Amino acid sequence: MPTIDILLPGFAIDTDQGYPAFCGVFLVRGADATGRPRTVLVDAAHVGRRPHLWAALAAHGLTAADIDTVVLTHAHWDHVQNIDLFPRAELLLHGDERRYAHAPHSNDWATPAWTGLLLEQLPIREVADGEEILPGVRVIALPGHSPGSIGVLVDTDAGVAAITGDALHFAYVATTRRNPLVFWDAELAARSIDRVVGAADVIYPGHDRPFRLTSDGAVDYQEPFALTVTGLRPDTEGLAFADGSSRPLWVMPGVDEQRTLYEKNAEEARRRMAGVPRVVRPR
Repeated sequence: MPTIDILLPGFAIDTDQGYPAFCGVFLVRGADATGRPRTVLVDAAHVGRRPHLWAALAAHGLTAADIDTVVLTHAHWDHVQNIDLFPRAELLLHGDERRYAHAPHSNDWATPAWTGLLLEQLPIREVADGEEILPGVRVIALPGHSPGSIGVLVDTDAGVAAITGDALHFAYVATTRRNPLVFWDAELAARSIDRVVGAADVIYPGHDRPFRLTSDGAVDYQEPFALTVTGLRPDTEGLAFADGSSRPLWVMPGVDEQRTLYEKNAEEARRRMAGVPRVVRPR
């Protein structure tokens, strides 16, 4: 059976001065149809976590060159910035996400204008709902948070596991069934939460610990919380803690015009993709 390891845990940390945005990074290992071992990375985190990603790979006996495939659940900055570490890998993402990244909405602060250029550094295979990555490892479409958000379903010894990206940021979202941060379509995002909760036995959220839902709908975390904060002391003057049990719902201004703008910009995005030279790095 395929296996999942947490390379970097996801954390639900915000501040009043910006977002650390620590997404989960996951290692999926299995065999392809010929029986050859394959190593898949799901999401790559941002550059502030790069040294920790190197160390996590090494702790699993791997280097970046051992990664065959990088799957991006979506193209937001905190999930994509380290893809250049994996020059031997094929990059998998949804076609809608790829095209949108070349012409994002001006209010979409999670998809900077350079995102499309970054993605084209690796050979890309566009994937769609139900597509098999490896036997027992497949794509589930989860749009709404972004236009082409996807998850990865993995058949494990412990049941079906879902790596969700930010289609389901935090464990509590499985109980509220509302995505707290929407850049594309709030109703689609809600349906995607329902879909992944119905499909999975255990869920690996974008920014939280893996969990199961109990028979009465409560969150049952499968991993302990562990985080050390440096540079501050608990008694630092001015340091305060706010209730982090849930987030206010935020929908990007202009989200209602997204579909029209996306269709209008689709051809421009295709031209940009065709004109972007690949960055060839030594292997």
